[in-house]
Amino acid sequence: MEEMFHKKAEAMRRLVEAAEEAHLQHEEDPDLQYEYFNAVLINEADEQGNTVELGKEFILEPNDHFNNLSVNLSLSVVQVPTNMYNKDSAIVNGVYWSEALNKVFVDNFERDPTLIWQYFGSAKGFFRQYPGVKWHSDEHGVIAFDCRNRKWYIQAATSPKDVVILVDVSGSMKGLRLTIARQTVSSILDTLGDDDFFNIIAYNEEIHYVEPCLNGTLVQADKTNKDHFREHLDKLYAKGMGMLGNALTEAFTLLNDFNQTGRGSMCSQAIMLVTDGATQMYDSVFAKYNWPHRKVRIFPYLIGRESAFADNLKWMACANKGYFSQISTLADVQENVMRYLHVLSRPKVIDHEHDTIWTEAYMDDTLPHAQKMGENNSPLLMTTVAMPVFSTKNQTKNQGILLGVVGTDIPVQELLKIMPKHKLGIHGYAFSITNNGYILTHPDLRPLYQQGGKRKKPNYSSVDLSEVEWEDRDHVLRNAMVNRKTGTFSMEVKKTVDKGKRVLSMHIDYYYTDIRGTPFSLGVALSRGHGKYFFKGNVSIEAGLHDLEHPDVALADEWIYCNTEEHHEHKYLSQKQAIKLYLTGRKPHLKCDKELIQEVLFDAVVTAPLEAYWTRLALNKSENPDKGVEIAFLGTRTGLSRTNMFVVREQLNNQDFLTADDKEGVFNADHFPLWYKRAAEQVPGTFVYSLPFSSGIDNKSVVLASTAIQLLDDRKSPIVAAVGIQMKLEFFQRKFWTASRQCAALDGKCGLSCDSENINCYLIDNNGFILVAKDSSQTGIFFGEVEGAVMNKLLLMGSFKRVTLYDYQASCIVFVERSSSPQSLLDPYLAAIAAVKWLISELLIFMLEFNLYSWWHSDVTAKAQRLKGKTMLVPCDTEYPAFVSERTIKETTGNIDCDGCVRSFVIQQIPSSNLFMVVVDNKCDCSSAPPVTMEPIELIEHNESLKCERLKLQKDRKRPDSCHPFHAEENAMECGGALGLNPQPLVTLLALLCALLAR
Repeated sequence: MEEMFHKKAEAMRRLVEAAEEAHLQHEEDPDLQYEYFNAVLINEADEQGNTVELGKEFILEPNDHFNNLSVNLSLSVVQVPTNMYNKDSAIVNGVYWSEALNKVFVDNFERDPTLIWQYFGSAKGFFRQYPGVKWHSDEHGVIAFDCRNRKWYIQAATSPKDVVILVDVSGSMKGLRLTIARQTVSSILDTLGDDDFFNIIAYNEEIHYVEPCLNGTLVQADKTNKDHFREHLDKLYAKGMGMLGNALTEAFTLLNDFNQTGRGSMCSQAIMLVTDGATQMYDSVFAKYNWPHRKVRIFPYLIGRESAFADNLKWMACANKGYFSQISTLADVQENVMRYLHVLSRPKVIDHEHDTIWTEAYMDDTLPHAQKMGENNSPLLMTTVAMPVFSTKNQTKNQGILLGVVGTDIPVQELLKIMPKHKLGIHGYAFSITNNGYILTHPDLRPLYQQGGKRKKPNYSSVDLSEVEWEDRDHVLRNAMVNRKTGTFSMEVKKTVDKGKRVLSMHIDYYYTDIRGTPFSLGVALSRGHGKYFFKGNVSIEAGLHDLEHPDVALADEWIYCNTEEHHEHKYLSQKQAIKLYLTGRKPHLKCDKELIQEVLFDAVVTAPLEAYWTRLALNKSENPDKGVEIAFLGTRTGLSRTNMFVVREQLNNQDFLTADDKEGVFNADHFPLWYKRAAEQVPGTFVYSLPFSSGIDNKSVVLASTAIQLLDDRKSPIVAAVGIQMKLEFFQRKFWTASRQCAALDGKCGLSCDSENINCYLIDNNGFILVAKDSSQTGIFFGEVEGAVMNKLLLMGSFKRVTLYDYQASCIVFVERSSSPQSLLDPYLAAIAAVKWLISELLIFMLEFNLYSWWHSDVTAKAQRLKGKTMLVPCDTEYPAFVSERTIKETTGNIDCDGCVRSFVIQQIPSSNLFMVVVDNKCDCSSAPPVTMEPIELIEHNESLKCERLKLQKDRKRPDSCHPFHAEENAMECGGALGLNPQPLVTLLALLCALLAR
């Protein structure tokens, strides 16, 4: 990973050098005319068919590396925000000299074919992107994207900062002024990142902390905190007189006291003043708290068109190394707010420190093409590496002119592929976090409300490691990784599978270290019993390649046997092709995992006889007369799989199984197949049965049965493979009912059978889900919902145990039209408990002519009461139960007192399976007993003091290594001026149009 990150950073360094040299050689020409490729206008024509201005022909071709988007690999395009004039002199000059980056873009991509988008975000507002791609405006004809308010730009341009925002709420701020002030504050919040700290104070005759709970402190500027403060902005109202002196005193005191605690950014400090005027300069306040060192910068924003108090506010800015701006309309807000970033960047520019920054994981769906890069056009989770670009001209050195920021995106999925999954074992995984403890990669990170959807959770980029590895209550693992230590840690954990419906208890050993050159730390989790030992075998290359090329053999798509991304000539090779070329010596530059290839060849040879065996079974119609078994499959520890279909694909009842659409059922970059993992946790030689998620009760439903293969000798052998079959649910259930009618009596007659009206027979699995019942509508439902009294008794007797789980990435359904705090209806993982990936079990192995041995994550959701009105999903924390059987109990009987009668039941384990047969006497009515459900409960803090403490809570974090708060050579007199009232008419028109459409 360090090598990969280093290559990306070096590519950005080459861009920085080229950009600074091109700017150094360029002389500004206010009359420069230059036709460039405008990202929105390329290949556009007017009504007469003539090419529009800046809309020259631009060759675009689909490219699979960019998810088949049509791109130009030779040239970049330039995007200009809708509210800016695309032929403005400053923009045309910047576009002209930055054309020099095209050559470096292409060279970088040739050196490193794994690169995706490379770009340069200019301080003037334009955005140069490679490869060139066509941009499309929204339904209003607007493109809201402005590179300067992206996190990667802000982080690269400035140092971490502590900010106090002062908002004037005196009577003169009523009406539109207060609206503009709110928008200004919100835009300032947009420019703050996870390494920044802030608070907002409203003032008139009194000081009002916008969030009273946070009086006298600053909080981290993460998404959750910023959204919390935005909600409070709407509660501001204007009245009384503005006592700015008191507000400034409070702000200076707050910054100083907070700095003394050693918390916060410990770097730059700033006061943002949002007001419609100041009657004096308040030099006595500045003299007392800020001079002579002027460590706190002042950024006044004058709201409104009047300029009577502009001089006082501008003086404050100039006397305190800040910048003055006047904001007359809502359309002026964003452009004026962002000016302060260039002031804060001056020390870094003068120091000429090209700090490399890495963002947290995020999805930039503001880019029209970004969401098309993910699977099913869902947003792509990525991190960005960026570097600032400075003016190196001697005459402007003390002005500290930031030219812009270069960057490139790294999909998180590419990081996962680097992990050697075969070495981590069946349940092992790798994960990484940022310096703030937020997850960069983790198999349990769920950034979207629905898998495959497009709607992001608001706090998806700031999910803390402690919210996923929640058993680490004391944050031992998290804090060690945040502080970039190297070490180990162990604990008992409960890992959910089937999207939360089932739980596996295991002991995990964690190993962690820092990733040099980045703010990230890497962790590896190994489940005891898996991943420690690796079975090795040797076969000849010829034999291995022969069996590997069989059509029924596939390799894990996202595992890297050979790195085909490193050179363009290898990009179109399949992993099988790459392995063959590597082993035959025809591609000496191909980098492959020699050990993994050796073992995958061994697995191919050892499992080769299965092909002939399955073929013989298919030809022997007596073994599978009614095509009840549809597929036989095998997977090995090296990601190799074999599949045999006993029916043609079009006749399969579950056609997604073992395909790319079946995420849980195939080898992925971060997990083994679900049927493999569950089989590995059973006693060797037993079968696990399951219903795939969303299977119904009709004949198209299927059952999966799988078992693990382990070498049973004196050596400590790992599980080397798992095998299984897919069969029709109807076929499986028919086998159960036939078996249940077989009796050991001499006459073959049953004194009592499941056909009797006096009893109910159920087949349930080890997690309590119904596989077979008289009422077929109960298939897949949790047994406790149907037989609550019996399930409660089983829990009391110890036959089953309840496991309490927590989900800190859950989603709850709220009713939007209610103004008061709405009651949440829970949907913790976003699917439906009614659906049923319920693990149907292996009852089928018991008895009859069918002998299985001859065949060689569910969204835990709450049922929502249907109420009238619109609902929406919102993030929440939930607690919910899972249930698991006690393996040592093979048979249990019990009696339940129900309203004057006794109800009897018996439960017996089906040998060599994860299944139980439950027979319940239904002559006694126990329907009054409450059901046992898996519905989650939302964790709500009703106590206001607890809510306050949670807001104040600051977990361990490591500050960025670089800090540039001020510089002795900085020209502090570049401190802004009143907004001119006669801008170019077209620019004004576009700005107003953008603002109106944004509403």
